Parts: sequence; structure tokens; C-alpha cells
Amino acid sequence: MKRTLIAFGAALVLGMPLVHAKPFKWSSAGEIATWDIHSQNNALQNGIHAAVYESLVYYNSKTFKVEPVLAESWREISPTQVRFSLRKGVKFHDGSPLTADDVVFSIQRAMAKTSNFAIYTQGIDKVVKVDANTVDIILKGPNPVLLNQLTELRIMSKAWAEKNRATEPRDIKGNEETFAHRNAMGTGPYILKEWVPDQRMVLERNPNYWGKLDTNVTQIVYNPIKSDATRMAALLSGEVDFVLDPTPQDLPRLRNNANLKVIDGVENRTIFFGMDQHRDELPGSNVKGKNPLKDVRVRKALYQAIDIDTIHRVTMRGLSQPTGALVAPQVAGWSESVHKRYPYDVEAAKRLLAEAGYKDGFEVDFACPNNRYINDEQICQAVASMWAKIGVKAKLRTLPLVTYFPMIQRYEASIYMLGWGVPTFDALYTLQSLLRTPGPGGDGNYNVGRYSNPKMDAIIDRAKTETDPYIRPRLLTEALQLQNDDVAHIPLHNQIIPWAMKKSIDVVHRADNRIDWRVLKVN
Repeated sequence: MKRTLIAFGAALVLGMPLVHAKPFKWSSAGEIATWDIHSQNNALQNGIHAAVYESLVYYNSKTFKVEPVLAESWREISPTQVRFSLRKGVKFHDGSPLTADDVVFSIQRAMAKTSNFAIYTQGIDKVVKVDANTVDIILKGPNPVLLNQLTELRIMSKAWAEKNRATEPRDIKGNEETFAHRNAMGTGPYILKEWVPDQRMVLERNPNYWGKLDTNVTQIVYNPIKSDATRMAALLSGEVDFVLDPTPQDLPRLRNNANLKVIDGVENRTIFFGMDQHRDELPGSNVKGKNPLKDVRVRKALYQAIDIDTIHRVTMRGLSQPTGALVAPQVAGWSESVHKRYPYDVEAAKRLLAEAGYKDGFEVDFACPNNRYINDEQICQAVASMWAKIGVKAKLRTLPLVTYFPMIQRYEASIYMLGWGVPTFDALYTLQSLLRTPGPGGDGNYNVGRYSNPKMDAIIDRAKTETDPYIRPRLLTEALQLQNDDVAHIPLHNQIIPWAMKKSIDVVHRADNRIDWRVLKVN
């Protein structure tokens, strides 16, 4: 963001009349966990929330450049003060006007202790109301990715939250349920009309939406279908128009179906395994009095025992990009050197285990989701078999994403799978979330293996405020290389995402694997 930058936005997209308006029916294997926009940071959920709630700025789906939404312009008053002018005439779904009070409240809510969105507020010291239509964001230091972070900070009505006792985000680690968990009231192009978890969600077009939209969709119906066979049958029969996550084995027949089309591309999401490097003894392991995963030789052995080419060819059927990096190529900080994997070598893995004192292997808990990533459960089953060849007995358990993510955030898994997308397209988001020692302000919010290295912390903290275009990329790459050297996590691959749909559907494929509801059409 240039210091003198002033961005002015008109309408988001060209308008079009709602001729031949139709419903849009879609499905994927997963369900969202909540309608509370600051509770759980989950890409599927964030993409659905974006139909109902809006942020100050958002990405253009074709250029992925930040463009105005609820903020019509912004400028830097100083390197640590950015002023946002709000778009006039915007109303929430209940007819109340959007004001600076709502923006200040929402960003403060995202910074709350129970929020999973503090990672997007990193670097923000406070938010100040200048007048009814102007807000200043005061920074702790220069923040080169502030606008990118703001794309994920959606705005909630302060009055609505106060009226319904939802001023604090729902804590996903607990069982308490707030009004904002099952209800929604934003400024977006669609209104939440019905949500029966694991069954059906209905969004209706907002007749009083402030902007012009390039869509003819008046109703969005989402049906989560966990069963691969049932989900594919729903698409083939015409019951649904679109499937976000078609199964790799079904893609050839989908591509050859005259009534369907498949579009795909590399997602900015890396799939990896994390490991508990904090506990002195792992629950459920046959190793007592110590934690094998604290030893870098053990972590490297687990890494080198994984035949990633077989997973790519057999399990993923080519829908993966094997990598040794913790971020995808679209992300600032990625380099060919950090992308290079440790070689697959079973004998080397056995030697490393023996050197660490585990020549006969050991037992370990292994947790994976079963409806979040492409063939997630099958990948974990394959890897468990590979680890068995070096004597490591991984006791695999799989859970649906709604219960899986709260479980790992309670530190209840010894080895776990995670897929990490990068909404900011900048490696700081990954480094701070996954590798920074857990602390306030979003530090280590998904570092659920509790890896900790003072050198890593120092690099990340410097990258938070470094704006030099030559120094900053080097810092990001240095941190990614340190993660590889420490084997803090075991990277597997970047997902290649296919979307399957009726030929009548017109949608822009995005690297963040979410639908842009503003430009969706049913022809």
C-alpha cells in the first residue's frame, strides 16, 4: 500500500436486469460450523459468510487485486494511520444504516479473546471513529498487508449484536451457543433465511442491496452431502447445479458428460501434517516419560517415510502438486528452494528412528478430517500404512470438520492433518498462524503442535512491520526454510481444485476455492 494511496471505488460490477432469475443449488462434503463471523476461521465458512456479510474491501475475482466494498476510499495519514471513508447509503438487512460505529465494533470484536480472526487484525493497535462515515485504523507499526487482512474482516451491526447478546464471538472450544451462531444480519447481497445444520441452508436475494450485481441468482440453496457417491449422484441427476469438491475418481466421467463441465486450478492451500512438540509424554503412546515428536530426527523420519509420488498418482489421481514448502507458489515468500522436498527414503527413515532411540518404532495418535480436503481420509490411511513400514503404528481416527477443528485447537491430537490457505497471499499469514509461539494478537492461533523457536519468532515479528520490497521477501523465505530445517510440519502438497457443474452455470474459479456470489449466473 503506497503512502499517498487514495483508492476510489464506484459500483463493484456492472449491473444487469434479473431476467430469467433462477435458484442456485450446490453441495460439498463439509458443513459450516457457525454463522458467527468471528468465531471460526474456516475457508468454506468464510466464503459462505461473504454472501451475507461484507468487509471494507474484497478481492476482485479475476485480478485478485483489493477493491472497495463497504469502504469507498482509503488513504494513509501516516505509516501507522489509515483512514477509511465508508460508502454512504449502505443498509443492513433490517434496514438500519451502516455507520462507523459498526465498523469499530466489528474489528474490535474480531480482536476479542474468543475470536479466531485475531490473525487478520495483527498489527492493529486500535480502531477510531472519526465521524459517522469515517474510521481510522491505528497500527502498532507499518503493516504492508493491512488491506489483504481486511478482506476477511466482515462487518456486523453493533445494535443487532447488543440487542441479541452477541457482542463477543462464540468460543468454538466450548459448547456455549449465542444468537449469532444460528442467525445472521449483514449488508450483503443475500439474506440468511434458513439453516438446518448438516441438511440445508437457504439464502435469498437482498432486494435492498446497495450495489449492482452481475448475477441473476435470487436464491442459493446449499446441501452438504458427506457421501462422495451420493454427492456425485446428485450432480449427475440434476438435483444440484454445482459441486465444490468432486471426487478425483469421478472426474473422467464428469468431463465426458455432455451436460456438465469441470473447471480447475491450483488452490493457494497446502496440505500438511502437524505434530505435538510440546507435551513431555504423548497420550495413548507406548512411549512413556518422553515425547518422540520433540526429536527432529523422528519428525524427519516420518517425513521421509511418506511416498508422496504414490499419493499424488494413486490417492489424488494427479490432483495435487507435491511440495516441501508450507505455502503455495502464489504466496509471497515461496521459492524453488523451500519447495524442494526431503527425498522419500524408507531406509534413511529407519536409521533416523534408530539414532533417536526408536529402532522398533512406537505408537502414536493420528487425527484427520474426513470431509474437509480432497481425499483427506484416504491420504491419512495411505500414510498410516507407509509409517507402518518403519515401525510407527499410527492409530488413525477421523472426524467431520465441525468437530475436528475445535478438537485440534484444544491440543487433543498428537499428529494431525491441516490444510492452510492464505487469504492474504502473503506468507506472514502462514508463519504467524502456524509457526509463531502461541500468544496474543493471533500469534500461533493454529500452531496446535506448539512448535517454538526463538529464532523463528524473531523473523516473524520483524516481517510484521518490514515494508522494504527487497528485505521483506527474504525474511519470509528465511522463515519458510527454517520451518523445513526444523521439520516443524510435514508438507504434502498444494491442492488442485476442480469444480464440477451443469453447463448452464457461469462462475469464476478462484484460487481461494470460494464462489464469488456477485458474479454467479445460471443461464
